[in-house]
Amino acid sequence: MKIVFNRKMIMDATTPLMNTVSGKTAMTATEGILIEASADGTCILTTFDSEKGTRLAVNAEVLEAGAYILNAQKLTQTFRVMEGETVTLTVGENLQASIESGKSVHRMNALAASDYPAIPRLETEDGFLVSQGVLKEMIGKAMFAMANNDQRVVLNGCYFRVTANELLLVSCDSFKLAKCGIQTEVENRNTDGSDLKFSFIVPTKTVNELYRILSDDDEATVRVCLSRKNIIFHFENMIFFSHLVEGIYIEYDRIIIKQHRIFATCDRERLIAALERAALVTEEKVAGSVRSHVKLQFEGKLLKISAVSTLGSTYDEIEIDHEGEDILIAFNNRFLIESLKASSAERVKISLSTPLTSINIEPAEDMGAQTELFMLLPVRMKE
Repeated sequence: MKIVFNRKMIMDATTPLMNTVSGKTAMTATEGILIEASADGTCILTTFDSEKGTRLAVNAEVLEAGAYILNAQKLTQTFRVMEGETVTLTVGENLQASIESGKSVHRMNALAASDYPAIPRLETEDGFLVSQGVLKEMIGKAMFAMANNDQRVVLNGCYFRVTANELLLVSCDSFKLAKCGIQTEVENRNTDGSDLKFSFIVPTKTVNELYRILSDDDEATVRVCLSRKNIIFHFENMIFFSHLVEGIYIEYDRIIIKQHRIFATCDRERLIAALERAALVTEEKVAGSVRSHVKLQFEGKLLKISAVSTLGSTYDEIEIDHEGEDILIAFNNRFLIESLKASSAERVKISLSTPLTSINIEPAEDMGAQTELFMLLPVRMKE
């Protein structure tokens, strides 16, 4: 195999590929980039960490076709330190690769393409087309509440429900929940003519990576293909794919309290600012963990925010519209800030009942096509 790359173009191409390269594993091949060069001049690069992967095509001059695996970290570092405008990659049958640019030559070992793990089928008959900007906005609202290593496997990801005119995302861990929806046009790509109706769980790491890939442009689209175990995102110049989390998602609507007795409405940005000032005190590391409790006293037309730790103490207050009895309640400050930052409302309504039951954070006013609800469990206050 012999290929001539534009050095800048190949460096730009390897950036997204590195995000799906496996770390040190028993399967050395997943630490590499699979390079497939065809006689017709196409060059396909693939990385796959056995859970999620990236595939893209690059412009190159293919002088000799072939397919080999090269260590991703070493290859990208070599491209970076070369100085010429073009680099020539040559791999012989003895699995020795050489990278040349100008008078510089670097050699490294390669692996046979047959050593690469099986990649999921990247085209399916079932799928849909959706705006990248809309999808990214919804993910941005829900991703903070995803679990990472929960014993309930289905919580280690984000739940998606997709129909012809609605996109709904739900995420939940042991402390917080996010439920965000939007009325939007979703184009049906099912070739059998069946109605558009999908529900699936995308792993946490995949959602985080997908958020980085998606564009903010509402006009840009992404084509999504689904199979029983995998999801594939087709972008203009790249394919991103991943396994799905298997299982049935929790009945989230049943755990959201809908009959609260106390309600408070306030400016979201002012509340976030007050909590961030409190974070100067609450972010105290105790025995390797972070103690970050903040107390909220809903009293009349004021919300009093306070915290005490060995770092000091803090007190703040903001004006609120308040219905119901006064109440004192405490939260993990970081979780509360994340829940408020996920909202896009100018004013939020906080619904609560007792110091030990979860609260709901919702927009205080109608947001039109969008809906959002964030649920957060309080912490038990120490005397």
